[in-house]
Amino acid sequence: MEKYVLTGGVRLQGEVVISGAKNAAVAIIPAAILAEGPCVIENIPNIKDVAVLFKILYEMGASVKVINKNTIKVDTRNIAVPEVPYEMARHMRASYYFLGAMLGRYNRARVSMPGGCDFGVRPIDQHIKGFEALGAKVSLEQGGMIEVVADNLIGSHIYFDVVSVGATINLMLAAVKAKGLTVLENVAKEPHIVDLANFLNSMGADIRGAGTDVIKIHGVPHLGTTNYSIIPDQIEAGTYMIAAAATGGDVLVKNVIPKHLESITAKLIKAGAQVDEFDDCLRVRRSGPLERTSLKTMPHPGFPTDMQPQMTTMLAMANGTSVVTEGVWDNRFRYVDELRRMGANIQVDGKVAVIEGVPQLHGAPVRATDLRAGAALMIAGLCADGVTEIEDIYHIERGYEDIEVKLRGLGADIRKVMVPEPALAKAL
Repeated sequence: MEKYVLTGGVRLQGEVVISGAKNAAVAIIPAAILAEGPCVIENIPNIKDVAVLFKILYEMGASVKVINKNTIKVDTRNIAVPEVPYEMARHMRASYYFLGAMLGRYNRARVSMPGGCDFGVRPIDQHIKGFEALGAKVSLEQGGMIEVVADNLIGSHIYFDVVSVGATINLMLAAVKAKGLTVLENVAKEPHIVDLANFLNSMGADIRGAGTDVIKIHGVPHLGTTNYSIIPDQIEAGTYMIAAAATGGDVLVKNVIPKHLESITAKLIKAGAQVDEFDDCLRVRRSGPLERTSLKTMPHPGFPTDMQPQMTTMLAMANGTSVVTEGVWDNRFRYVDELRRMGANIQVDGKVAVIEGVPQLHGAPVRATDLRAGAALMIAGLCADGVTEIEDIYHIERGYEDIEVKLRGLGADIRKVMVPEPALAKAL
C-alpha cells in the first residue's frame, strides 16, 4: 500500500501538460468492440481505469498492442464470448459501457452492475429503458450481473427522464448498428459525449447532434477501422487550474480546449484568480486574496460535479461564506470530514455545503474517499502548513496520469511512500 506525503506552503509555478480525457477514454475503449478491424487510439491517459478496460478486452480475446505510453492498437475481431469477467468489471462504473458496445455488435451482452466511486446510488433504469426501446430484453441476475439480449436492434425514439451521461453513451453504442433511425432526447452534452460520437463517426457511423439536447443516429451495417486521438481531460485541467489558484501560484495549463473549461474559469475569476486564455492553453495565477463565491453543480455546460470537491477545498480558504450545492449526486460530500481534520470549517446539510473560510489549513493524516475527493485533498495538502499524508491513493491514480510527477514539476513538495500493512491484514 502507498500514500502521498505533501509538505505545503509552496506556490505552484511553471507549466503542466494535460493528458487525454479519462471520461472519453473509458467510453471509446469499449466502443472499439464495434469495429470490424484494428483501431489505433492515441492520447490515451496512462491511468488505472484505462488499464483495467484494456485488460478486460484482452481477457475477452481481443488483441491489445502498446505502441507507446499513450497509444494503443486494439483489434476486437477475435472476441468469442460477449461477457465481461465479473471480478474485473465490478470495481469500475465505466464497465457498463460494454453492455451497449457488445449489444451493438453481437445483439447480446452480459456485464456486472457498475462499481467505481461510492457517492450515491447509480441507477441504470434509463439504460434499461433505452435498450428495451431498441428491442432488447434485459434481465438482472442474482449476483449482480446484467444480461441484455435482442433478436434484432431496431431504431427507436427514446426520451431520457433524467439527463444521464452513462445512458447517453450506452444507447449511442447500441444504436449505431441498429436498423433505421434512433432519436435520443434529453441527452447529456458533455465533451466526452461529443468525442465518442466523433470516434464512432470516424469508423463510419452516422451520428448527428452530439453536444445538443437531441442526438440522431442512422444505423449502419458495418463499422470500419480508425486512427483517433482522444480530447484533453477537462477535469484534470480544472484540477490544476484550481491548484494554481489555491496556492497563489502562476501556472500555464497546456494541451486543453478552453471552451470546455468555461464554467470552471468563470468561478475561478469570481474567487479572485486571473485566467488568460490562449488557443490550446490557459494561464492561471492569483496574487490577491481568495474571495467567497457560490456554485451549483449541473450537467454540461454547467459546473461539473467532478470539480466540486476541488472547488470546495479552495473555498475553504476564501474570505467569507461560500455555498456549494451538489446538483448531480446524492452523497458527494463524504470527503468533508477529511478536510475538517485539516482545519476546514464546512457544514453539510444534504446536498448543500456551507463553507466558512479559514486563514490556513493544517497538515494532517487523511484518506481519499474517492477519485476527485483525493485530488481535492492533494490541493488542501499543497496549501496547508506542515505535512499532509494521504492514504488510499489508488482512488487518485484511477483518474490522474503521473499526478505526483506533474505536481513536482510545478514545485510541489510531494513524494510517494510505502505504508507497511498491519499485522492483522497480513495474517488474513
